[in-house]
Amino acid sequence: MSAKRAGFTLFQLLVILAILALLFALFLPAAAKMRAQAARQQSQNKLQRIALACHSYHDNYNTLPPGVDANGFGTAAYLLPYLDQTPLYKKIDFGKSVADEANKKWAVPVKIFLNPQDPIEQVNKDFGVTNYLFCAGSQYDLKDNNGVFYRNSKIKFTAVADGLSNTLMVGETLKGDGGTKATDVHRQHVQLKKDALKGLKDESGVQDFKDDKNIAANRCQSWMDGRFLRGTFTGTRTLNDEKPDVDCGGVGGLSALRSLIGGSNVGMCDGSARFVSDKISLKTWKNAAGRNDGEPLGADWD
Repeated sequence: MSAKRAGFTLFQLLVILAILALLFALFLPAAAKMRAQAARQQSQNKLQRIALACHSYHDNYNTLPPGVDANGFGTAAYLLPYLDQTPLYKKIDFGKSVADEANKKWAVPVKIFLNPQDPIEQVNKDFGVTNYLFCAGSQYDLKDNNGVFYRNSKIKFTAVADGLSNTLMVGETLKGDGGTKATDVHRQHVQLKKDALKGLKDESGVQDFKDDKNIAANRCQSWMDGRFLRGTFTGTRTLNDEKPDVDCGGVGGLSALRSLIGGSNVGMCDGSARFVSDKISLKTWKNAAGRNDGEPLGADWD
C-alpha cells in the first residue's frame, strides 16, 4: 500500500496567498516609483541633449537660434540638424510662414521633444507636439525680453552676464489637452488678444478662468511653432502656479511650467539639466529666467 502524499491544508494555502498578496501590494508602489524615476531621468537626458544642441548651433553660427523668428518658427526647428533630424530640417521652408501648408505637413512627431511623464499624446491631430518650451525671460513680452530665446533673438553666450549655469534655457511642461472648458490650469489657459499685453498684470486671466471665458488648451501643440506657449514661455509665474497661464495672441503673456511631479526638469545654458521644485519663489525663478539682471538665484534654487 503506497504512503499517503503530504499536501497543504486549506489554512496553509490561505496563508501563502495572503503573504503573496501582501508582497504584491508592497511591490506595486515601489515599481511605480521606479518607473516614475526612470521617466524623470529620461526627460532630463532629453533636456540635456537639447541644451547641448543649442551649444552646437552656437558653435556653428556664433549665436543661439531665435526663440521665434519673423515667420513664426521656434528654436526647436532650428535645432533639428543637431538632434539627428537633418532630413526633416531640409524639408522645412523657413522663408514661408510656419502656418503655410507647405510647412505644416512636416510638423510630425519627433521623439526627442516628448516627455514620457506626460500621458497626453497630442493636442492637435495635425501637428507633432512638444513638451519642451524655451525661456524668453522674466518679462511679459516676447519682444526684447531678457532671457536667451525671445522674438528674433540672436544671443551670444558672452551676453549671458549672470553665468551660463545660472540661466534657464529650456523647461519641460505639460501639453494642453485641446479642451475648451476651464477645468485644470495644468492643461487649459486663458487666450486674450495681442493688445491685452499692454495692460497685463499678475492677476490677469484669473477671473476669466473662473468664469470659463476665453479658454484655450493648445499649449505645446507644435514643436515647429515658436510663439508664446507653443515654443516659448516667460518666467512670470511660479512652477505649477494655481493661477492660469495667459497668452496674448502668441506675442507674450504669463506662464508657468506645469507638471505632475511637484516641479519640472529644466535645461540650463551651460548644457546641464536639473529638477526644480515648484516650492521655488517667484523672485528666484525670475532671476533664473533672465540672463543679465545681476541678481543671485536665491537659496531656494538649491
